[in-house]
Amino acid sequence: MAPPSLIRRREIIAALRNGTVPRRGLELFAVGLGRFDAAIEEELGRAALGEGVFKAVRGEYGTGKTFFSRWVQHRAQQAGFATSDVQISETETPLYRMETLYRRALENLRTREWESGAFRSLIDKWFFTLEEEVAGRPGFDPEAEGGMSDAVGELLEARLSEIKATHPQFASVLRACHRARVEGDDATSEGLLGWLMGQPNVGAEPKRAAGIKGEIDHFAASGFLRGLLVVLRETGRKGLLLVLDEVETVQRMRADSREKSLNALRQLIDELDGGRYPGLYVMITGTPAFYDGPQGVRRLAPLEQRLHVDFTGDPRWESAKATQIRLHPFDVDRLVEVGRLVRDLYPAQAPERVSARVTDEVVRDLAVGVTGYFGGKVGVAPRIYLRKLIGELLDKVDEHPEYDPAKHFKLVVDAREMTAEERAAAGVESSVGDLPLEAGDGSSGGAGSHELE
Repeated sequence: MAPPSLIRRREIIAALRNGTVPRRGLELFAVGLGRFDAAIEEELGRAALGEGVFKAVRGEYGTGKTFFSRWVQHRAQQAGFATSDVQISETETPLYRMETLYRRALENLRTREWESGAFRSLIDKWFFTLEEEVAGRPGFDPEAEGGMSDAVGELLEARLSEIKATHPQFASVLRACHRARVEGDDATSEGLLGWLMGQPNVGAEPKRAAGIKGEIDHFAASGFLRGLLVVLRETGRKGLLLVLDEVETVQRMRADSREKSLNALRQLIDELDGGRYPGLYVMITGTPAFYDGPQGVRRLAPLEQRLHVDFTGDPRWESAKATQIRLHPFDVDRLVEVGRLVRDLYPAQAPERVSARVTDEVVRDLAVGVTGYFGGKVGVAPRIYLRKLIGELLDKVDEHPEYDPAKHFKLVVDAREMTAEERAAAGVESSVGDLPLEAGDGSSGGAGSHELE
């Protein structure tokens, strides 16, 4: 693997400094995921051959569900897939509204080449490829009136024949979009692409050009998702990895919305197994309460039957190939290993000073100290730990020649920088007006401040 560029390293460190999961570069400091390598590779291989694949990921807060899903997305992109992730929410992206899931999936679509705007870029590439194929036909006259747009439109519809039979609008809108581009009508072309992506409030003029009305509904979105999979294949992609994150929000919905969401998930699994979405790999992430609690999967027996995996045995023998897999919390050694990798990625202006003062021992002492704040719950610690490693150690050592962690650093975790889960683990009831937690003040339920000595 080629060493990461300075820009990539800065991007990774900036995200971790802010307490968020980097969008790219996770493979550079992924620890403990090797046991999933073979299974993920095999499942991506099945999707590349035209199968539908479903995977459920479970884990408590701090086990790295978001990290894991982005790591899999990186693997998928390297294997030639497009990827997208959608965060499930009760109001903006409920699980049972396919039209909303479809729109968010298109908005967040990414490939190895395009980190944003991938759908438009793929359509541009497809139109160009079709034009080249048409122009290469013996006897084709590019000067004939309507010659290029008509020929490309016919070829486009032929390639989308399996979708056109049930959802003809997908092909007709793409054809009208290409015609508008040939005629130089960018407003119509962009409007139609927006409509095809499920965006609301597209003007009447672009719709009139394609003979369409209204917006994409639930059933059209299902068919258009199949159309997207065809377009991806036509542009050299092997398929689509779609991550549905935080599905546990289903538990907090009203009863009718919760039941519809659970049934929509059951239906999606069945349609993937039935071959409706060839090349689609769907991964969901959720907490154990979603899979085992009374307001989650257990409310719908057919869904529970499809997702059930016995986790009562020795975790060493859990299968990574199971429909539902479990992520385990960090231990201190894994936390330290991640810290060392992040330290080595840090884009230092004074690398020799950073290496000399932020030693392996300092990195371990910080891990032990942060874990102590959370009552020994290592799984809650990684976010704060990496923020402190970068902001309080690496940044300060790199900027200030006199700064020495062994002499000047004292670990203090302010409740205002914690998430709700982190505050709960530290025994802090509220983030409003809380003072920093320090050794011996009794405010953290036994978790105190630790100096690195």
